[in-house]
Amino acid sequence: MNLSRHPVSRRRALFALYCLGVGALLALAGLAVRAAAPAPVVVLTVDGPIGPATSDYFQRALAQAQAEHQAQLVVMRLDTPGGLDTAMRDMVRAILASEVPVVGYVSPGGARAASAGTYLMYATHIAAMSPATHLGSATPVQIGGMPGQPETEEADSEPDDEGKRRGGTAMERKVLEDAVAYIRGLAERRGRNADWAERAVRDAVNLTAAEALEQGVVNIVARDLPDLLAQLDGYEVTINNDARILATSDVALVNIEPDWRHQLLAVITHPNIAYFLMLVGFYGIIFELASPGNIYPGVIGAICLVLALYAFQVLPVNYAGLALIVLGLLFIIGEAFLPSFGALGIGGVVSFVFGSVILMDDAHLAVSLPLIGGVALVAAGLMLWTMTRLWSLRRRPPQTGEEALVGATAVALGDFDGDGRVRVMGESWLASAAVPVREGDKLRVVAVEGLRLHVEPAGVAGSVSRKED
Repeated sequence: MNLSRHPVSRRRALFALYCLGVGALLALAGLAVRAAAPAPVVVLTVDGPIGPATSDYFQRALAQAQAEHQAQLVVMRLDTPGGLDTAMRDMVRAILASEVPVVGYVSPGGARAASAGTYLMYATHIAAMSPATHLGSATPVQIGGMPGQPETEEADSEPDDEGKRRGGTAMERKVLEDAVAYIRGLAERRGRNADWAERAVRDAVNLTAAEALEQGVVNIVARDLPDLLAQLDGYEVTINNDARILATSDVALVNIEPDWRHQLLAVITHPNIAYFLMLVGFYGIIFELASPGNIYPGVIGAICLVLALYAFQVLPVNYAGLALIVLGLLFIIGEAFLPSFGALGIGGVVSFVFGSVILMDDAHLAVSLPLIGGVALVAAGLMLWTMTRLWSLRRRPPQTGEEALVGATAVALGDFDGDGRVRVMGESWLASAAVPVREGDKLRVVAVEGLRLHVEPAGVAGSVSRKED
């Protein structure tokens, strides 16, 4: 068909070509805009003691920032008094292996990166602090297990000044030197002040934000997150020998908050909660074994005990303390079933208290002393109640058997002089009396001989001696 002979068809074709051209230009413009837009910045929050839950949250969030959000940068807002060494080292390994640069930012004002937090700051690619914050006090504290023993006689002797500064025993010196080498390695890798890092470990020194910037411990001091991103714009960072230029001006922020999994782990692995779960689990199973068929105590106890064992697996537990706790609880329960007039109970309370105190001895991961005292008082109260009940039962007159019949009141079922029948405790018995008895007389049982009762009038003092077979 010749379009020149059909003007309408020609205009339609030109209009279609025009629309296609405009659509193509808009698509190219959209691609250009998307290509020009910088990758987002992911913000994580590490607040409170560093433990297994914190490490799990950080590693998952860091992996999510790389795989899902394609982030150009991860900002870890940090405010921690320290925490568990193993959890901290897991986080450090994740930072060192990360394909995305990680900024450690001690924020807001008044926050700190103490102890394990100092190691994390040295591990990050860029270290930043807000004014009125500080870091340091990175001296390791012996936690969990049995205290270190000296390896030689010289190690057990009184240490000199250098030995006191480095730790009094061989085990303490090993832990200290390991921590020094670890933080110096991080400092040298990031090009920061390694000498001060060693002092933070050996002498537990601290620095404010301004002092840390002056001494080359941190790279940036920023008032808030927008100020930090403004200073990072155009900043060069090296990842696996690959230099990258950050573009953080007008960048999109993605906050990854702790999810329900982290919150659940944080609750379970809290020392007080784990301790309480262990007690509930132990007592629940004991009650189920003592009264089979109740079901609920056994089910609840088993669940709590499994959760407690999981928590103890990731917490710095002293297993000698755990053994003392279990032994003490067994003694306390044994006092109820095998009365020893306090021997088992007192020993159980003492064992329980000592075991609870040494169960976890880290400054930030330890069982609360008031909680230990409260549980010990409850256990002591239970033991005291058991002993009081046993004492009162011993003083009560017998309720069954021959002992219960002696002194009981009987009623004559008929007249008799010598032998006859009486009713005692709703039962008819053959009875003997030294005096004539009339029907309906009230008598008192003075002795039992086989299936025969010896009775006397209820108002008569004295008793008839029990006859020998």
